[in-house]
Amino acid sequence: MANIKDVAERAGVSVATVSRVLNGHSPVAETRERVLAAVRELGYRPNNVARALRTARTGTLGLIIGDLTNPFFTELADAVEDEARSLGYSLVIGNAGERPDQQDDYIRTLLDRQIDGLLVSSAGTGSTMLGEVVASGTPLVLLDRIVPGVDAPCVRADGREALTDLAAHLAALGRRRPAIIVAPAGTPTGDERLRLFRTALAAHGIALPDACVGATPDLQHTGGRAVMRAFLDLPEPPDAVLATDNLMALGAMDELRARGLRIPEDMALVVYDEVPWFRHADPPLTVIAQPTRELGRAAVHTLLARIEGREAASVLLPARLVARSSCGEPAGGRVPVPRPADAV
Repeated sequence: MANIKDVAERAGVSVATVSRVLNGHSPVAETRERVLAAVRELGYRPNNVARALRTARTGTLGLIIGDLTNPFFTELADAVEDEARSLGYSLVIGNAGERPDQQDDYIRTLLDRQIDGLLVSSAGTGSTMLGEVVASGTPLVLLDRIVPGVDAPCVRADGREALTDLAAHLAALGRRRPAIIVAPAGTPTGDERLRLFRTALAAHGIALPDACVGATPDLQHTGGRAVMRAFLDLPEPPDAVLATDNLMALGAMDELRARGLRIPEDMALVVYDEVPWFRHADPPLTVIAQPTRELGRAAVHTLLARIEGREAASVLLPARLVARSSCGEPAGGRVPVPRPADAV
């Protein structure tokens, strides 16, 4: 079997450099790639038991994801796994299924496995174990979702600019009766998106009444469909709907089709999430795209900074509006965007 000296010789570096790469320290990218290529070519397998005894580390990170059936979280988990592996770490993934109790079960399991650090995209705010993670001294980074009262950096997307652009976009298209499908009230991410959208619309003289704010109970297709049903039953239904999650958007689309209504002729639809097939839908869907893979990579590096005792601050990466055809845009999705002062 190949040993660490064989890897060093094949990569043209010192044994110490190979050790740094395998322990998650990141020299220049070219050197790291050479070392990892040599590891693959030689089939080298480090002795993780000996390394754990020597460094008090296991070379393993934990990731708990909100719901792996959601394409956003699937891509996020894939990005985290890719980056962790490139830095010499293995990853153990737990799917919380949007259930705080299931999330807590996974946290207990991962802590028992003596992981080096934990990434959590929290299932709601009802977890009782996140505070215990902090108290245990296990490095923790929150991913995508803030959890009030948990003292840990959070890596997430900033939707402020994208929602501001969306409000201007809808105003330019003459859509003045918007509605929004959000997560249950009290969910920090959902509350933030609602607040930002309402503020952005107000700058154009457009109201977002409470009757046009629909909170789903379950962040699922069924919840999105139920909220869209309630919107369509209003005495004056909205003329545009923002679904703040891709699964909820699918439910909203099903309800529109069940009633024989067309997008965008009868209802404009915007989705807060980019899924690859959204651009191939009929019509192609206007979305707020989050930098999903960049979030995953940034989360891994933030967690490694905590593991290594370095400064680790929260990270905000900008989301962006991608205009296609589902709001009645002309070909190419571009429309003149009015300044708030020009709003009717």
